[in-house]
Amino acid sequence: MQLVVWILGAAGVLLLLTLSLIGLRYLTRGTPVADVSGVDGNRGLPQTDDEQFRSSIELLTGTKLTCGNHAELCLNGDGTYDRLFADLATAKVTITLQMYYCQPGKVADRFADVMRERAKAGVRVLFLLDAFGSAKLTDAYLKSLVDAGVEVVKFRPVNWYQLEKAYARSHIRVVVVDGCIGYTGGFGMDDKWLGDGRHEDQWRDTNVRFTGPSVLQLQATFAKGWAEATGELLTGTELFPDVRDDDARGTMRATLLHTAPTIGSTAAERLLALSIAAARHTLYITNSYFVPDHDFVRLLREAAGRGVDVRVLTPGKLNDVKSTWYAGRAEYERLLESGVRIFWYQPAMIHGKCFVVDGCWASIGTMNFDNRSLAFNDESNLLVLDDEFGVTVREMFLDDLTRAREVTLDAFRRRPRTERFLEWAASRVARVL
Repeated sequence: MQLVVWILGAAGVLLLLTLSLIGLRYLTRGTPVADVSGVDGNRGLPQTDDEQFRSSIELLTGTKLTCGNHAELCLNGDGTYDRLFADLATAKVTITLQMYYCQPGKVADRFADVMRERAKAGVRVLFLLDAFGSAKLTDAYLKSLVDAGVEVVKFRPVNWYQLEKAYARSHIRVVVVDGCIGYTGGFGMDDKWLGDGRHEDQWRDTNVRFTGPSVLQLQATFAKGWAEATGELLTGTELFPDVRDDDARGTMRATLLHTAPTIGSTAAERLLALSIAAARHTLYITNSYFVPDHDFVRLLREAAGRGVDVRVLTPGKLNDVKSTWYAGRAEYERLLESGVRIFWYQPAMIHGKCFVVDGCWASIGTMNFDNRSLAFNDESNLLVLDDEFGVTVREMFLDDLTRAREVTLDAFRRRPRTERFLEWAASRVARVL
């Protein structure tokens, strides 16, 4: 009898250890892409002005770069909210809204006012808010929306029997008006996004307003989340109006990339790796949480080694997650040694997530340059292959550099030992930050 008990106990411990190992490995997984190559290795890879580059992006990220789009940068609260609320006020049929970060305040109140007004006017208003990022919105606030006819649903609420949902966050931002006007970017419902991004209490962010076929892809991103949260799969011409490439008003080739976590390689890392490998002249990256792993550090170093002007703009001492900041700094020396230039934005916390390659291939959205975004989060990014828009993004980047301080290799090597220790410690847990 004792032998049976011992065997059962040992089996139980073994099972627990096995499950623990599987869970730990799953929760700390990284991105598997380590290199970009063709039949001849790294020689002759598609450049941004090659048709093969467009095909590679489409095939390897599951997107479709369509013509007929038009995109405009919307910088900070001053350049975003008034335009966004004016567009929402014109809605005649539908508004779909998905937000990760929502906090009480002036911005949340303005969103509520326009949602209630449009719902009472007969517009179907669907509001999908992340349960984790919007926890501080009051029941009274949400009830006022429901009472006005807004359909409010919390995305991935965390229960004791579904703790894994706390780890799988939807970092997406979606605003779609009548299936024709779309917004995404780093903004949220919080007063810290108000202003011009040049003062300490006003976050510097980059968002994008766009029209054309890519809006339908953003709408589809919302529909996937809505189906998960409610069981209702949205379709129909009210939500997905017929927009053809040849009759759209815009001239830009663009697509909306919705990235989602998986056990293996993600579309997010494939996009980033392909874009870095394609760079031949310039690669300008703005990212609020810049924590590249060893493989992406090597890809950036290789780009600098083949003569690409690689520059990274990221927060300086004004940042909201110190652990992430220190984890990213752990790779600075290797990057600086290879010729990659790093800049710290000085006036405020910079929260933008964008890059531009060779002045013609640009990404604006929610995806950070860290393992959480590349491996674990749902993200939404507008990708634009267009010279005019690329130049606009490049000029925005260069303008931001006028308010940034460059991190030099000699000065960085003289940092205190305490900072070196913090970098080492944060880098040990970089995958889960």
